[in-house]
Amino acid sequence: MRAVLEARHKAAVVRVEELEAELERVRADLADAEEVLRHRAIRLEQYLEALAEEEQPAETVVGVSQRKPVGPRRAVPHRENAAGLEDLSVDYQALMAVAAEAGAEGLGARRAAVVLGWDSASASRVEGARARLKRLVERGWLVEAKPGKFTMPPSEQVDHVGRPDGGS
Repeated sequence: MRAVLEARHKAAVVRVEELEAELERVRADLADAEEVLRHRAIRLEQYLEALAEEEQPAETVVGVSQRKPVGPRRAVPHRENAAGLEDLSVDYQALMAVAAEAGAEGLGARRAAVVLGWDSASASRVEGARARLKRLVERGWLVEAKPGKFTMPPSEQVDHVGRPDGGS
């Protein structure tokens, strides 16, 4: 009887080890697939923005800007090259406003999707919102303080009265 129980125990240990190894493989595959999805969401967002930029001049020929363009126009200009928030599209301005309201708590991708008027239950829409937030980080408009939480840079944060921190 003892030999039977020990054999069953060994078989159970082997099965658990096999399942743990399979679980690690599946987790690695999932991480790879999520990375591919994230990159594709970013590429799609960039493509759609470029498409929108191509269509925009035909619609706004009347109001030609007097400012000289500085290099190629970007959907999200680098912070140091921009005059202010007005250089951002309306969607990005809305994200910046909500990030400012969120303060130190930070703005998450799901909430950003809601701000953009997208379905926050859709993983692809949330990833698209995350891509926009990441783009704002890359261009110096936001900081990713904690993974997945986007805040205003410390120099831009304001207290509840609307003054930069420390301006009491």
